[in-house]
Amino acid sequence: VQLQASGGGLVQAGGSLRLSCAVSGRTFSIYAMGWFRQAPGKEREFVASISWSGIGTVYADSVRGRFTISRDNAKNTVHLQMNSLKPEDAGVYYCATNRNRYGSAVTLGEGYDYWGQGTLVTVSS
Repeated sequence: VQLQASGGGLVQAGGSLRLSCAVSGRTFSIYAMGWFRQAPGKEREFVASISWSGIGTVYADSVRGRFTISRDNAKNTVHLQMNSLKPEDAGVYYCATNRNRYGSAVTLGEGYDYWGQGTLVTVSS
């Protein structure tokens, strides 16, 4: 199973970025997906998750209302639309696939078994 994250970059505070994660080697449509991030010197933290069906989504309090997770099963891709970015949103963003088939959105990292390589998001103030 491979996950390829992309879309990171440098953006000014208040700007937007759209991250994408392409998944191969697994039947994408039956697994929940998640996004996590890690800032320098900090632990990895949950950002957002989407259920296998796409109906259920969960967000960290810090990003709710600004970020939107979505999935395109035809393209085996999950997206994270990030608006109104803040300097504290900076870090390496990782996508991951849930361990279980037909799972709900999951906030705990232990619930995921495959991870992408990460894409760097830098937000200037």
